[in-house]
Amino acid sequence: MRLFAAVLPPDDVARELAKEVARLKRLPGAERLRWTSRPGWHFTLAFYGEVADELVPGLSERLERAARRSAPLRLALSGGGQFGRGKILWTGAQGDVKALRLLAGRAEAAARRAGVPMTEHRRYLAHLTLARGRDGADTRPCVAALADFTTRAWTVADLALVRSELPRSGVPGEQPRYETVARWVLGGSG
Repeated sequence: MRLFAAVLPPDDVARELAKEVARLKRLPGAERLRWTSRPGWHFTLAFYGEVADELVPGLSERLERAARRSAPLRLALSGGGQFGRGKILWTGAQGDVKALRLLAGRAEAAARRAGVPMTEHRRYLAHLTLARGRDGADTRPCVAALADFTTRAWTVADLALVRSELPRSGVPGEQPRYETVARWVLGGSG
């Protein structure tokens, strides 16, 4: 199954983000972007790709251990940027970003220890993908509009293991499907 470790924003923060995305969609050129729907809003900590079924229990055990070793942290969605010359539009994080980066490192290490092949390693940049560009779409107006965007801060209390299923129908606009497979409380309490 295709898996990744993530931090999921709470519903009220997602509603704040939805209002901002609705505003962004009214900007010139926004119709050329493929917007990520609410189920796809998350901070990916480590992307595992296809994980063999027999490795999932070991991965889960190690992620649980990583969560126990990590204290709850405070985050807010904030600002925005682009990757790949405008191919990906994102909003970032402010708050305990250093602790989030540490949690991402632990989620990646958990996979390696569980035998999950981790083919690429990049320096972690906390971001939540909002849209992907098509046909040379210009995301700069959206990035500029996100400059002053900030949500309320929340306490990240858990680490999630999420399964994703890519679209297969070929229907334009179809979104990936996401299912939270497991969640572990940070700091081991609760």
